[in-house]
Amino acid sequence: MTPAASELTESSVRQVLSQIIDPEVGASIVDMGLIYGIRLSSDEVIIDMTMTSPACPMGEMILEDIDQTLDHYLPKGMLHTVNVVWDPPWDPSKMSPALRQRFQLDEDSSNIDGLDLEKYLK
Repeated sequence: MTPAASELTESSVRQVLSQIIDPEVGASIVDMGLIYGIRLSSDEVIIDMTMTSPACPMGEMILEDIDQTLDHYLPKGMLHTVNVVWDPPWDPSKMSPALRQRFQLDEDSSNIDGLDLEKYLK
């Protein structure tokens, strides 16, 4: 269901974005910690996000999924802008606690070097 612009919240947009899966990892872009910020105005949603690396092979696909999802969710005529930012760089500490547990990362782990993601994929 498409909400009215006045009913949109950062939380509701984040919830919609949580439906978008990073196909390389099999987890939502929200749980991955790729969404850095969501700003709302009366006629636009602006999202600041990152990728796991500048060479992320799924980057364009993720951006297309975001565009399609927001095109269906946002009220007609409402714009959305997605800014891909690289500062701060992404690292596993930005993952949700549940996803960090799935990958067996402790709370202090901030690198993913040597982690065999294949064994954790769905």
